[in-house]
Amino acid sequence: MERLQKVIASSGYASRRKAEELILSGKVLVNGEVCDVLGSKVSPSDQITVEGHNLKRENKEYILLYKPRGCVTTTSDEKGRKTVLDLIETTNRLYPVGRLDYDTSGLLLLTNDGELTNLLIHPKSNVEKVYVAKIDGVVNPEDMKKMARGVIIDGKKTSRAKVKIKKIDKRKNSSIVELTIHEGRNHQVKKMFDAFGYKVSKLKRERFAGLTLDGLTSGKYRHLSIKEVKTLYSLVK
Repeated sequence: MERLQKVIASSGYASRRKAEELILSGKVLVNGEVCDVLGSKVSPSDQITVEGHNLKRENKEYILLYKPRGCVTTTSDEKGRKTVLDLIETTNRLYPVGRLDYDTSGLLLLTNDGELTNLLIHPKSNVEKVYVAKIDGVVNPEDMKKMARGVIIDGKKTSRAKVKIKKIDKRKNSSIVELTIHEGRNHQVKKMFDAFGYKVSKLKRERFAGLTLDGLTSGKYRHLSIKEVKTLYSLVK
């Protein structure tokens, strides 16, 4: 037996908070009867209807994908480009947890667990994300120290970050920098470097919420273990 609002959120229909609002407003039916009491529990055999829509309860699936460059983090693309869903085989309706840019590679989660997705992408989740960026030019260590303390992008200062210079190649006029952040703002990494006049030529997310790409090559994926899923929930609850 699970709480009704959790089942609705896990289906991806709405966030947990929105699900609670729908229940309280009498827009949720269980086996044809209005259920407007928070905390009500339902079994897998119960038929749930939300705003006139029968809720489809799929088995939960959690995939860790090594996203390659040159594909979009969406379920479909109007330009006909390859999407991350084209890289996996599943009968479930999976959705990306957050997004990686078209030209960014690295770790991406996909799942049909709407509750976990909402928790992980919430601004207050504080989930650690580790990126490795190839920079055109030789970075100044002082700039990197300033970046770590926070930089103004889109009119708002970023949170403190960890910045590690992994390699400087003066001959090729390039640098490799590892950046650890806890936010997920639009194009954040590229904008942070741009604030100091540096252009990111390649970007890869190597870790997310403690998960890594170990054992995977670009374009390949694996399913998370039950232990890994429980660990993710423990990080954001």
